[in-house]
Amino acid sequence: MNIIIRATNLELTPELRAYIEEKFSNLTRYFENILEVHIEIEKTTRHHQKGRIFRAEANLRVPIKGLLRVEKAEKDIYKAIDKVKDHFKEELVRYKEKLREHCS
Repeated sequence: MNIIIRATNLELTPELRAYIEEKFSNLTRYFENILEVHIEIEKTTRHHQKGRIFRAEANLRVPIKGLLRVEKAEKDIYKAIDKVKDHFKEELVRYKEKLREHCS
């Protein structure tokens, strides 16, 4: 699985990169055939009145359906990343069940 990370309006530190890679490499427990993961993290402040808001968006390329996408926003970048990963966990379980039904 190839993991591509892009950061906008914030610095992608080695610790943050390692955290993202660790979280998303664990998704293969739920579905082994993930082809590629595109992750974009960003700090959005222009349209919010108070505080910093971080956004994490990820696109997973999988066979057959093609693309699964999740986007979450939080006040903490690590929480946003965790929420995206948790949502993908549910999506991949659902996707795997649909494939089993389709192939049966």
